[in-house]
Amino acid sequence: MRKSLGTVAAACIAATLLFLLRNAMLEQVAAPALTVSLSAQRDGPETIPAGGWLKPWQEAIVASEASGLRITDVLVDVGSVVTKGQTLVRLSQKSVLADMRKQEAAVAAAKANLSKAKLNADRARQFSPAGDLTAEKIAEYLADERAAEASLASEDAALDSEKIKLAQTTITAVDDGLIISRSAELGAVVSAGAELFRLARQQRVEWQAEVQAHYLPRIAEGLSVEINGPDDRPIQGKVRLVAPSVSTDTSRVIVYVALPADLRPRTGLYVTGNIELKTAPALPLPASRSCSGTG
Repeated sequence: MRKSLGTVAAACIAATLLFLLRNAMLEQVAAPALTVSLSAQRDGPETIPAGGWLKPWQEAIVASEASGLRITDVLVDVGSVVTKGQTLVRLSQKSVLADMRKQEAAVAAAKANLSKAKLNADRARQFSPAGDLTAEKIAEYLADERAAEASLASEDAALDSEKIKLAQTTITAVDDGLIISRSAELGAVVSAGAELFRLARQQRVEWQAEVQAHYLPRIAEGLSVEINGPDDRPIQGKVRLVAPSVSTDTSRVIVYVALPADLRPRTGLYVTGNIELKTAPALPLPASRSCSGTG
């Protein structure tokens, strides 16, 4: 009896194990193969949107070096394209010319005094102290010659100063560019250093785009930029400079984008665009890998 019960128990255990093994095999066969396809190393460009103002690349101020002179001619206006050295404003020359003629006369008098002093000095050199001239007189003549030479040099320098003042009555452009503002008015009396014009140097325009500071590590000079131009045409540019500081108000940084030299869009407009970012290369991985597992 005990032997029959042991046989039955062993048969039940074997049947149970066989059933579990069969189910496990069925589940493994039914489980789908998981295929993972991994792209090879890729360096596609990534961009970020940005917005900012179109502004002159650099501005130059045209000011008067003279003071107290009246403007007699204004030859350009806002929007005028000028070249370096071109005359923009003329100032009254009457008082300057009068001062220069006065100084020319002073130079002529100094030359006459020097000629007289030289004659006396040459005469003194021809005589010894035991002759007609005493040693004291000889020393006096020689000293007069040196003083006359110094006086002439001083008057010549003063004349050069008057010539400079005369040249300053003609105010010229400091560089090629476009006049963007004008303060010069006909008949106004100028003061030294007063701004008369402001010009955009070489008519170059740049885009000053604002981007979030956390993009700074991925922005560098020379990266490509595409700007949505004022006429809805794309403008291609290059990052010229990244500002060294971040705005404490907006947590943004200015990125200066150089535009092609032949493109001169109107400044003062707010435009948008996209700035290319430096892309960190992906880690190289196998092209594909397949693995199987249970559900």
